[in-house]
Formats: sequence, C-alpha cells, structure tokens
Amino acid sequence: MKKLIILLAVAISVTAVSCSSGPTVNRVDAGTQVDLSGKWNDTDVRTVCSSLINACLTSSNVNRLVSEFRASHDGANPTVIVGSFKNASSEHIDTSIISTMMQSVIINSGELDFVAGGDARNEIRAEREDQNSGYASDDSAAAIGNETGANFILQGSVKSIVDRAGNKSVRTYFVDASLTNLETNRIVWQDQNSEIKKEITQPKAKF
Repeated sequence: MKKLIILLAVAISVTAVSCSSGPTVNRVDAGTQVDLSGKWNDTDVRTVCSSLINACLTSSNVNRLVSEFRASHDGANPTVIVGSFKNASSEHIDTSIISTMMQSVIINSGELDFVAGGDARNEIRAEREDQNSGYASDDSAAAIGNETGANFILQGSVKSIVDRAGNKSVRTYFVDASLTNLETNRIVWQDQNSEIKKEITQPKAKF
C-alpha cells in the first residue's frame, strides 16, 4: 500500500511539473521558411504576393492603362478599391493578408492609388457622419460628398487541390488576382500563381 501511495505521489508530481512548464520558443528570422503542418503559411503569402505584384506592375495592359489615364486626368493615377479575396480552399486562410500586402506594395510603387473599402470605409464614413452631427466645428468637420470614386477594383481568390494516397499527400495552391474597370466591367489584368506545391508524408502508425 505504501509503495502504491509513493508511486501515485511521484506520478502527480511529474504531471504537475509537465503541466506547469510552458512551451519552448525559439525566435527565427521573419524570412526563414518554416513548414510544420504542410498547410498555408507565411512563406506561401510572400511567394504569392511577390509573383502577383510583379505580374501586375509589369503588365503591358496595366502600364498602358496608367499612361492613358494620366494623359486624360492631368497626370493623376487611376484609383483602385480592394474587393473580396475569397478563400475557396479546403483550409482556413486569412486572405486579407494577401490583399493588404498587394495594396501596400502597389501604392508604394506610385503606379496606382487606392481608396478605402469594406469595414475601413464604413468606419471612416461613420466618423465623418459623427463630425457632421454637431459635435465638431463647421470649419474642422470633414465634408460629406467628397469621396474619391474608384476607377478599378482588385479582387482574387485562393483555391487548393489535395491529392492523397496512403500516408502521403500533395497540396497545390492556386491564387488568382484581377483588376476590373468599375464602369465598363472589363477585366484589364488577371494573373494566377500556382507555384506552391507541397508533398507531405505523415508518419505511419505503429502497433
């Protein structure tokens, strides 16, 4: 009986120590490729965005569009709003990271200007309406009706194909983006990145 009590006490002590100890954390460079599960990760985002942004900014259609727009609008850039980037894959993917990264780099290129859309636009409009409801002075309140309308909308999607056989699987991701003229509904640029393909081998179950 005493041995049983001692063994039980040791087991409880070991369990308590293992539960109280935190995870081991190692900081790595943000650009380091780390694949743990084989699913979508930060390396995939960088790969996709780099490819699509380069395709957009070097597109002959986009370059011609920008030149023609500037010529007819006193040198101003075309204005773009970011629409939805849909996740049509089999896993959870935060597609807003893709659209935000593309928007940031394209803005900084100086080729296209962007206006706020979605939740950000709604928040801005709510603030503008609040300023014009009597809480802000007339000379400091942002005027209503002066928003810049977008000329084009940037949209996209993420899709995936998973092929499985035994303990092996291959995940292939297809990410596309397009730029559409809001007035004519004409797609002026479209491209797809399908460079991401991962072979994943799961350990075989042991009996």
